Amino acid sequence: MAKSKGKGDGDEILEEVNKMHDVDTTKYVIHANITAEGFVEKSDVVGAIFGQTEGLLGEELDLRDLQKSSRIGRIEVNVESKGGKSRGEILIPSGLDKVETAILAASLETIDRVGPCIAQVNVTTMEDIRATKRKRITDRAKQLMHEVVERGIDSEMMVNEVKQAVRMEEITQYKGLPAGPNVESSDAILVVEGRADVLNLLKYGIKNTIAVEGTNISPVINKLSKRKTVTALVDGDRGGDLILKELLQIADVDYIATVPEGRSVEDMAYKEITKALHNKAPVEQQEYGKEKKEQEKVPRRVIQRKKVKEEKEEKAPIPNPFKTQLEELEGTFKARLLDKEKNVLKETTVRDLAKELKETDENANCVVFDGVITQRIVDIAKEKNLEYVVGLKVGDVVKMPASLKILTSESA
Repeated sequence: MAKSKGKGDGDEILEEVNKMHDVDTTKYVIHANITAEGFVEKSDVVGAIFGQTEGLLGEELDLRDLQKSSRIGRIEVNVESKGGKSRGEILIPSGLDKVETAILAASLETIDRVGPCIAQVNVTTMEDIRATKRKRITDRAKQLMHEVVERGIDSEMMVNEVKQAVRMEEITQYKGLPAGPNVESSDAILVVEGRADVLNLLKYGIKNTIAVEGTNISPVINKLSKRKTVTALVDGDRGGDLILKELLQIADVDYIATVPEGRSVEDMAYKEITKALHNKAPVEQQEYGKEKKEQEKVPRRVIQRKKVKEEKEEKAPIPNPFKTQLEELEGTFKARLLDKEKNVLKETTVRDLAKELKETDENANCVVFDGVITQRIVDIAKEKNLEYVVGLKVGDVVKMPASLKILTSESA
């Protein structure tokens, strides 16, 4: 006997209905069981349904007319005989309203014979196809939502994953030490404590970093310091103090970037890192470079306070002899190359400044431009032996050559 399809078998019901006539108009499916005392076939059952309900419900609910007008679909009968008896299921798709379908379903139970055999029909359910579809839609929507929740990631996670992948691809080993890819090619390097610090700086595009990996600092750092400008960027804790002291003893450190007390480089945000690098000071101006023995007895916090006080007292506004030139260029996006007498040797656009500056054979002493001073401009200016670089403000410049004076619109 064919499997009975109840309310819980929505997919099977819809699959069955899809095989029937005029599926688009189907609202309900009548399910009924039939038993007969003897051998009967599908055609016998269909004939009994049409024959014994004919004229029973009037012309408006006559099965033949309803089927011709596509308000009733094709009647499906699944029946099998065994042991001298036949059992099966009847499915009738209906495009009628609920009341009319119910009356039609009830009329099936008046059938008492199929062919020569005594028979009985019992209606088991009147399935609402729309409800079944809604349930299937709801179940599928839940499944899709579950898949989205499992697989989905928000924009922040996406950005972090991409950055992490890029960082892992870019980190290298420089003679056994974790480093960024530009340590060898860059004129300036940042010396940090460990691999995690290198990774965090790589995340923000700083690729000229190398890690000392503990207090037993490798001779590699000393060799690098002999030919590169070195900035120390260590954690603001006791471990960072110890590493910095050892670093000052064995390497030629040019600058120290102060990290806030208790902060770690690996956890610092971009703004914190750029602030620390922007405020870095030459070793000669640091307490570390003057009185190392006395410093060992002085807490870091006291040293920092003393350093800040001294800087406020000692730092005087740097005069800007090119202020007029800068004011004339403001808003024009142009740049000028000047000689020592402030005569204009060449004028170009800020976009072409790096190219013009690199290719110039003029006796240039200064570049003044309506833009942000970058590391690239600083490096080219140093290469061309310029004395001044003057712009609106200073960008992300890690290496500040001692021979070059950097002036901005904020300079006096």
